[in-house]
Amino acid sequence: MIQNYKLSKNDLKINMKEDVLSASETDIFNWVKKNRAEFAKLKQEEKFRREFIGNLAHELKTPIFSTQGYILTLLEGGIDDKNVNRKFLNIALNGVERMNQIISDLDMITKFESEKIDMEFKENDLVLICEDIMESLALKAKEKQVNVQFSKNYDSPIKVLCDKSKISQVFQNLIVNAVNYSENKSTVSIRFINLGKNILIEIEDEGIGIGEKHLNRLFERFYRVDKSRARNEGGTGLGLAIVKHIIEAHGHSIQVRSSLGKGSTFYFTLSKV
Repeated sequence: MIQNYKLSKNDLKINMKEDVLSASETDIFNWVKKNRAEFAKLKQEEKFRREFIGNLAHELKTPIFSTQGYILTLLEGGIDDKNVNRKFLNIALNGVERMNQIISDLDMITKFESEKIDMEFKENDLVLICEDIMESLALKAKEKQVNVQFSKNYDSPIKVLCDKSKISQVFQNLIVNAVNYSENKSTVSIRFINLGKNILIEIEDEGIGIGEKHLNRLFERFYRVDKSRARNEGGTGLGLAIVKHIIEAHGHSIQVRSSLGKGSTFYFTLSKV
């Protein structure tokens, strides 16, 4: 038996509305699903932006308030005391120099990120570059009773293609960092390992080590594992971020492995000539 059913206008309207709504929900769901990663990225970038502004304000606040305090003391009569004014002026000068270093480091990072940094790639001897930095840091290492040395005798030259001044800064930042976080009477070892077309450089300390949860963020601007100790050592909190940018500008990457209580090893590669 065949039965005829009549579809009213109201039934048609309801079905049309339901179909349109269902299609819209599907479109919205697909759009959200497609852009979920972008939303997460934007949210993370906003978090980093807030952290960066907060960290920058904190880093500048200390030298600004310190400098302001000593200058006010001088203006209130301390300048008439020769034993006081020179000491206070030197402390105020240190605060200004610290602010200048932070701004200079930020300027360099900004140029790297906007690809406006000037690079001079030439053939250079890696051993000589490292030896120059080790010599310049000898007094600092001695004060900390830390021995900075090559892990073995390397015959110069080990030729690499690099920007000499930038790679010198990499060694400077990494060795200073290693010395700062080393225990007294310990050793910082520097190794060069032949990898065919590349040279692997390792800088290893016997310091306090870094927890695994910090490793992924270690090269971020102003990120500090031990905030109080890092500021006491006088760093800007930008040294490792600059190192990362310099190595990446050479077409390579830098990594770190570490164990708490056993020390850390920073390692990167450069192209051989």
